[in-house]
Amino acid sequence: MVRLTRIYTRTGDGGSTRLSDMTPTRKTDARVEAYGDVDEANSCLGLALAAGGLPLAVADLLRAVQNEMFDLGADLSTPLRPEPRWEPLRITEDYVDRLERWCDAFGDPLPALTSFILPGGSLAAAQLHLARTVTRRAERKAWAAVEAYGTEPVGEEAGPGGVNLTALTYLNRLSDLLFILIRVVNGPDGDILWVPGGERDHPALDPDLGGPRRRRAAPLQEDQL
Repeated sequence: MVRLTRIYTRTGDGGSTRLSDMTPTRKTDARVEAYGDVDEANSCLGLALAAGGLPLAVADLLRAVQNEMFDLGADLSTPLRPEPRWEPLRITEDYVDRLERWCDAFGDPLPALTSFILPGGSLAAAQLHLARTVTRRAERKAWAAVEAYGTEPVGEEAGPGGVNLTALTYLNRLSDLLFILIRVVNGPDGDILWVPGGERDHPALDPDLGGPRRRRAAPLQEDQL
């Protein structure tokens, strides 16, 4: 059981923090940024849930994912060690398998896409778009941590340990799942499709009305008839 007896500690006022295994590091470390982005993505899911308008099955799934994202943050904040002092909480393949099953269950009934989707639709769907993009950022930051620390267990005397690759796979699948759930939330006719180059003739701004006005086509000349 986690016990939080005092929220402020003053230990991070100098720009440093400690990982879950008490390894000291800077707050700008790629590993810290990765699990910070996971926290941000989780907050976006909380906004989507608070907004309402989600199908019950989607809301229940997102609540389960929110809990898993705390597991994910715990994993990313704990370097891989060959002989840890206590058994760390890790993202394992069954987490990823569960995401893939959800992707199939919710995604298979959806119609095929003919273009990319613009962020938007309902309020909850737009917030899920935000969660999806923050999840992508978390994945990129986690890969930066891999580049810095590798993926192998390292003894404390040798420096910070590696990063669990399965945690990165989870982030990748989670962004896929969120994309699918966005389409579910917006409904079969709710996809806002990207039209490449299709909005180059933007509405002109009418200074008298203070609003958008479509440009009128110039009258055809005799030689164009």
